[in-house]
Amino acid sequence: MLFNSIDFAIFLPIVFILYWFVTNKSLRLQNLLIVAASYLFYGWWDWRFLSLILFSTLVDYTIGRKLSVEENQNRRKILLWASILVNLGFLGFFKYYNFFLDNFVTAFSFFGTEIKASSLNIILPVGISFYTFQTLSYSIDVYKRKLEPTKDFIAFSAFVSFFPQLVAGPIERATHLLPQFYKKRTFEYSKAVDGMRQILWGLFKKIVIADNCAEFANQIFNNSAELNGSTLVLGAIFFTFQIYGDFSGYSDIAIGTSRLFGFDLMQNFNFPYFSRDIAEFWRRWHISLSTWFRDYLYIPLGGSRGGTWMKVRNTFIIFIVSGFWHGANWTYIVWGILNAIYFLPLLLTNNNRNNLETIAQGKFFPSIKEFSFMLITFGLTVFAWIFFRAENMGHAISYISEILSPSIFSIPKFTDMSRALMTIILIAIFVLVEWKGREGHFAISHIGQRWHRSLRWTFYSLIIFAIGMFMPSVESPFIYFQF
Repeated sequence: MLFNSIDFAIFLPIVFILYWFVTNKSLRLQNLLIVAASYLFYGWWDWRFLSLILFSTLVDYTIGRKLSVEENQNRRKILLWASILVNLGFLGFFKYYNFFLDNFVTAFSFFGTEIKASSLNIILPVGISFYTFQTLSYSIDVYKRKLEPTKDFIAFSAFVSFFPQLVAGPIERATHLLPQFYKKRTFEYSKAVDGMRQILWGLFKKIVIADNCAEFANQIFNNSAELNGSTLVLGAIFFTFQIYGDFSGYSDIAIGTSRLFGFDLMQNFNFPYFSRDIAEFWRRWHISLSTWFRDYLYIPLGGSRGGTWMKVRNTFIIFIVSGFWHGANWTYIVWGILNAIYFLPLLLTNNNRNNLETIAQGKFFPSIKEFSFMLITFGLTVFAWIFFRAENMGHAISYISEILSPSIFSIPKFTDMSRALMTIILIAIFVLVEWKGREGHFAISHIGQRWHRSLRWTFYSLIIFAIGMFMPSVESPFIYFQF
């Protein structure tokens, strides 16, 4: 079920009414309703894969209970590795089986040995990369004794399958989200209104910005061999705003929906395109995944505590794994390597923690220095996104080669120039609103709060009108469903 669908527009109010007016007397019933609603939400796509979520839930719940009574350290390690192997085993099979098989065959062919192997027609379960990491956080934190294992199977099932963030995050930690299922929730009007505002802005990002940008990004990337360099640059910029509007839009809707039910999820995007260096960008982009890899991979490997070699090794490991997490394609791995190369000079010169505060905090205009660094960081990010979007490495290299050719000085070509100009204007308006609201937890969280009610509602009405005007007849899926 898609957030931007009529199905969800019907589903959400029904669950909301049942949650607050029918099951509100019993915490257990509320949690059970969340589980039922979450399984319906996920099963709407393909009910067969509900068995994977249920199996993962049963495995990690059981292992958590056993870890609570097991004192022998070797047996505790075996239990932890059982959780890791089961969860990553499913993820590896569905997501990476054909990738490894194809590269294995190619490697032997390179040395003159032909191997016959058939790829499998495997359907990737939506959200498997997200809920796998979520359940793993529970097993790892219980093993490290950072979290008491739960005895409430219903609450744990609700934590694993919580429908707002089930298929594309944020990837919540068990230490943060699971305890919220133990506590009685009471309806808070201000929290619900804030949640509705965040849902509204998330829908604007997805439908008005991402889907419009997608039309031209797809057109340009799919026909890049026929286009000049300047058009390809614009194609990369369109994709840059497409992926941000699409993914951060999903996160906004997920966080806003959670607030309607009395839950607080972590912020997943913090205005990353206003970053002044790549280290700041990665503190602000897909925060739930970046911090997951930091805490469960980077720090256990030694982090940046060792010598230069260890810092370099660990940086490349975490960025390569991050790239590979996104998909079974060498383009994602190169995207990760490129970001590691961007990041390393900052780390090795101890400048990776320079920009911790919001850019131009308390001011409307940044300094010339801040603006320059922001543009450089944005340019590096746009370049890296070319690899992320390209079909394969050959496509990425030819795309970049044409950008670096003299044709970059040509006039861009579009089949629908007026629509392209309108999309560029929408991006400019979007950037201005995001800049104005960059100190909030989402762009319009504080905008208009001191305005007269009529002016404030006019602002919201314009957003709703824009969403309605650009609403497609067939809803488009979110990009990160494929990851």
